[in-house]
Amino acid sequence: MIRQARNILLAAALTGLAGAAHAQTDASLGAPAPGVRNVVLVHGAFADGSGWRGVYDRLTAKGYRVSIVQNPLTSLADDVAATRRLLARQDGPTILVGHSYGGTVITEAGNDPKVAGLVYVAAFAPDAGESTGDQLADIPAPPSFVIEPQADGFGFINLAKFKSGFAADISDADAAFMRDSQVPIAMSAFGEKVTKAAWRVKPSWFVVATEDGAIDPKLLRKTATRIGAETVEVKGSHVVFLSRPDAVADLIDKAARTAATKAK
Repeated sequence: MIRQARNILLAAALTGLAGAAHAQTDASLGAPAPGVRNVVLVHGAFADGSGWRGVYDRLTAKGYRVSIVQNPLTSLADDVAATRRLLARQDGPTILVGHSYGGTVITEAGNDPKVAGLVYVAAFAPDAGESTGDQLADIPAPPSFVIEPQADGFGFINLAKFKSGFAADISDADAAFMRDSQVPIAMSAFGEKVTKAAWRVKPSWFVVATEDGAIDPKLLRKTATRIGAETVEVKGSHVVFLSRPDAVADLIDKAARTAATKAK
């Protein structure tokens, strides 16, 4: 009887040790911390959501539920509505990520109560009453970045300058595909004002692309400082999310792990 009790106690102890080892293994694999397990990615102008694939793969491998907005790029209001539509499908706290003009979108849409934190990737972040265009008026885009407005009010990036201005650090083949599949944006979207800046009440993180040919890195740094974001500088072009997905995914992962403790 004593031996049987001893065996039971030994089995229980071994089970506990196995559970602890399993938990340690999960932590070493980078499973997301409890609390924020959802990520919503928002693309910018002239592109679509497919460029997020590398970031998506890295985050889903860590256990995050990742959703990607497909902005119509017909107006800021329409793009905010598309983002809110996807936020409504999330089952809990969410990290909202925006690239370039997508930063303006998340600045407005990020006021949603499900949003626990904001990550800006080489992005704009206007204040209330400001627009994307207002930020560009402060520090203009580099000369390598040329938008060609069309008669119908939409704009494309100049074909000859696309790679140098938008995607200088990806392969010629990938840049050519992005150039030839670019999604035009309603130029009026750049003039639409943000009504309430989510970064004033939500914790924020920021990726500065140091080789950005579309948004002057000086504007990126100034924006990151103004919004009080935790900032990392990554050597990359405007499409740093595509060329440096590990660095971008790592910052999103950090935001998800720490958003609850950084509430403003």
